[in-house]
Amino acid sequence: MTSGMKDNNNRTTIYVGGLDDQVNEQILLAAFIPFGDIVEIQIPPDPASHNQHRGFGFVEFEEASDAQAAIDNMNLSELYGKVIKVNLARPIRIKDGSMRAVWSEDAWLQNNNLK
Repeated sequence: MTSGMKDNNNRTTIYVGGLDDQVNEQILLAAFIPFGDIVEIQIPPDPASHNQHRGFGFVEFEEASDAQAAIDNMNLSELYGKVIKVNLARPIRIKDGSMRAVWSEDAWLQNNNLK
């Protein structure tokens, strides 16, 4: 993998918000696979509830154009009776200056819980 591919990650991962409690990774896969090859799907768990997620997830596509097609077609659409919001995920800058998706680290999820 080249470093150029890493730069593209900012545009290949989308945020999907407003998810119904019943939505899981398989349902997101089925909803977004028509737009292109999917690398990974993440739905962060709710620290306060062992069985539920926090109402949002991330879908990483192989190609930035596929991610954009998913945004164009799925933003403000309905999934399991709820209107979802779909846009590019925005990684934050961390101490060393690199851009890494904050949700990819378990420590961030633990440090930002609302217990």
